[in-house]
Amino acid sequence: MDRRSFIKLTAVTGASAALASCGNPENQLIRFVPDEDIVPGIAVWKPGVCPLCAAGCGLTVRVMDADAEVVRNGQLGIVRIAAAKKLEGAPNHPVNRGGLCARGQAAIQITYHPDRITQPLKRAGERGDGRYEAISWDDALGEVVSRLDALEAAGTQRALAFLSRGGAGHRAALIEQFLARFGAPPPLVYELFGDEVLRRANAVSFGREQLPTLDLANARFVLSFGADFLGTWNSPVAQSVAYGAMRQGRPGIRGGFVQVESRMSQTGANADEWIPARPGTEGVLALGLAHVIVAAGLRPASAASRAGALIDGWSDGLQGYAPEQVEKITGVAAARVDRLGRQFAEMRPSVAIVAGPPLAHTNGFFTAVAVNALNALVGNIEQPGGVFFTPQLDLAAALKMKTPVAGAPAPPFRLQPEGDEDDPHIGDAQVLFVDGANPVFTAPRLWRIEQALAKAPYIVSFGSFLDETAVRADLILPDHSFLEAWSGAVPESGATVAVASVAPPVMRPLYQTRATPDVLLDIGRRLRRPLNLPWQTFEEMLAAAFAALPSATRDVDAWTDAQGKGMWSGTLPAGLGRAASLPAPPAARPLAYEAPSFDGDAGEYPFHFLPYPSTTFLDGSLAHLPWLQEMPDPLTSAMWSSWVEINPATAERLGIGQGDVVEIASAHGSVRAAAILTPGIAPDMVAMPAGQGHRTFTRYASGRGSNPVEVIAPVTEPATGALAWAATRVRVTRVGPPDGSLILFAGGMREHPEEHR
Repeated sequence: MDRRSFIKLTAVTGASAALASCGNPENQLIRFVPDEDIVPGIAVWKPGVCPLCAAGCGLTVRVMDADAEVVRNGQLGIVRIAAAKKLEGAPNHPVNRGGLCARGQAAIQITYHPDRITQPLKRAGERGDGRYEAISWDDALGEVVSRLDALEAAGTQRALAFLSRGGAGHRAALIEQFLARFGAPPPLVYELFGDEVLRRANAVSFGREQLPTLDLANARFVLSFGADFLGTWNSPVAQSVAYGAMRQGRPGIRGGFVQVESRMSQTGANADEWIPARPGTEGVLALGLAHVIVAAGLRPASAASRAGALIDGWSDGLQGYAPEQVEKITGVAAARVDRLGRQFAEMRPSVAIVAGPPLAHTNGFFTAVAVNALNALVGNIEQPGGVFFTPQLDLAAALKMKTPVAGAPAPPFRLQPEGDEDDPHIGDAQVLFVDGANPVFTAPRLWRIEQALAKAPYIVSFGSFLDETAVRADLILPDHSFLEAWSGAVPESGATVAVASVAPPVMRPLYQTRATPDVLLDIGRRLRRPLNLPWQTFEEMLAAAFAALPSATRDVDAWTDAQGKGMWSGTLPAGLGRAASLPAPPAARPLAYEAPSFDGDAGEYPFHFLPYPSTTFLDGSLAHLPWLQEMPDPLTSAMWSSWVEINPATAERLGIGQGDVVEIASAHGSVRAAAILTPGIAPDMVAMPAGQGHRTFTRYASGRGSNPVEVIAPVTEPATGALAWAATRVRVTRVGPPDGSLILFAGGMREHPEEHR
């Protein structure tokens, strides 16, 4: 694609100077008349919604005049536009309360990225080789409509599959409605580091199938089992703000914090006490603390109610979880177990958190329920300093959606394993839509996602960039950036009141892109059997959803008020909230501890392998943003790199030095990266951040580093079917000395470790 088709924003004076200095007439650019009224030099702040994770943080976007290089009717020129220049956290948003993480700051680069897809593209070569040709929107939509009409004519509407990253906002509601009205299965959702296990555990423990909101600001003692709540998990900005209040916001009271994990995370580095436990035994430790509390008479076992009843032996005082027995299983000293149990009961309000690696084992569901029972035991559910659940807006009720049901519900497609007619695999789809998901990069190789996509006759991507999955699409319908389109969010956690965020476009679209929700609505109208969706545009859908909410003032309706503030928050009227509590599950065999299963013989593969969400790239979906590539990792100071974390004692035994290239091999694959020696990891474990190792993902991420997913086994957690991404064993081998691939940041400069050997 011609580089001149990309817009280049510059300072106004710089652009003007460049125009004035064009001495060659054939190189001069035409200045086009602006499409909007702009006041030079005056900044305007507009609301926005951060799209880079599910937290749904509110933004204020600084918009000012800028010159843009554009092509109009084949003529290159310059036009003045109102352009977003800076993102900040919205001060009054109930979730982030003015805060914004580094990832959110970097989100502005999505709009101005030089490798962004600027117009609809049709495959012109073999799948995966990245050869595309431009196509008009009318022709592109005509192709999609003809494919869907063919499914409808053959009565095979269920052969339409939709793969996404999920979410519970307005966009997701529209996708679900589109599929239901067409007669297709519900969307297939996949995330490498998903939270399905915790949601399921919260549903059976507390009747709330969602992630928790933690009232850290009012807690006196926080005990975290593997949750990187200050870095990458759940709603990190909201949790960081509350954590700061817990530690420094109350005169004379400084909350205590203990982190239990085998590899020190960004959150663990902030703890008063860091405790490594054997992988997959964290639930045993939680029940050991509960045993101490009950045995000492600090709280009665009956206080845990529904959550406690799920644990085998709870009513008998958890006799099998005495501190001495817990020490044998977890490696945590009995005296420490006893002390932590007493602290947790006495330093109230206290709260326990579980997420991340402890739930990524084959016994992750047991671990989640065990921690839930510990919280219930000390009575912290929906209490100050404890665990809350953000009230959730029922969008179906707000939008009065009545989906016609034709016949039996469609069986959902599965990402893995391959199924039969009654259990279809994604490769059985005749038409596949892909929106935001990249399983070719994030799924285990033995799930054979590439082979499955090769079987799908027609793939449509709504991506703005070519990644490993989008590059296999037959047609690409590029989405607007979040700054160019209506955006919304219904945060799952982070606030104790219901929140619905919304923001109009802050700037005009730079390219020939279209908002994906509007594209789906357009397709629905063009079908031979129209879907009769009740909205012409996504803006109309948002307006209808907010119109159902109560207004904060008499003079302004909720929709108008929300557009100005960037959100609505408050108490949901009757009928607009999801059920406050799901019914208790039918009686089943209580959960008992079972040792976690690991893929790989311990003799041949002696180390536990831990891939973990990158502080900058999460699962790799943000690796294309150069600001994040340039940002040093907070614990290692590495940048633009992949690395393997190894305990110094282990490294010495294996003859591995700082920066040496090592190979990590499992029964399913191997990767190579530079070694970083750190005491913040157990001697029998090695760890790698996810995010690097892309084969196809813009100039900034392609061909850089290694992808730890290449190593992990296709092991799943049985209660939910979620990937048990921490259940793989590996061996570690030194391959050679530093090769220059590891870049560290020190003293304001980049350096390579071999420079100091």
